[in-house]
Amino acid sequence: MYSRSYGGQELNFEPSGGLVNSSLVMQDKQTDSYWSIMSGQATAGRLRGTKLVELPVSEKVRWSEWRQRHPDTLVLSIGGREYSRDAYASYWRDPNGFRGQRARDRRLPTKAPIFAFELAGADYAAAHDAIEGGAVFSLADGRRVFLYREPGAPLFASTAAFVSAAGFVRDGDAWVELGTGARFDADARAFVGGEVERLPGFDTFWYTWSLNNPETQLLQ
Repeated sequence: MYSRSYGGQELNFEPSGGLVNSSLVMQDKQTDSYWSIMSGQATAGRLRGTKLVELPVSEKVRWSEWRQRHPDTLVLSIGGREYSRDAYASYWRDPNGFRGQRARDRRLPTKAPIFAFELAGADYAAAHDAIEGGAVFSLADGRRVFLYREPGAPLFASTAAFVSAAGFVRDGDAWVELGTGARFDADARAFVGGEVERLPGFDTFWYTWSLNNPETQLLQ
């Protein structure tokens, strides 16, 4: 998720109808610039080369789980499609990407599910199966990231991600942020007992991320 604010104005986005390496491109109405969702950067238009600010606030969950938390939620229907058959069934079965695309970077299979992010000008990714139960990685700028996925979590579930200059350690069955002493609560998907910076990023497939970010550092 990205902030809509840039240069003192609020941008209104809509799908452009275009794709870059199978990834959606948005268009804003104010400047007629085109934005890749995989980089958050304008690829054409008046703001070409500009990056939007990514926000660490989005979460993907099942509808049943969301209703439990927020029973008064209203649904914006787009013509009843939410009740239709699984239009993506053949896509999930295919080892290749959209319209047969494949990853050129062979460090992971084309459709390996990953958590990906950009930080301090560098691109990173970690395979989902490497962060089940939690994992800590060192970054190029000296900071540490903690990435957590519940073991056996469904593909669509969001990764919990945090960054710290002090680092993280495992203490028995728990994870602790060294700067604050805060402990990670897997049920709440948050650190309790201190403020730990959330890391913006998103879950996607290896091919969509690596084709758009070829200099990605793979965390493993």
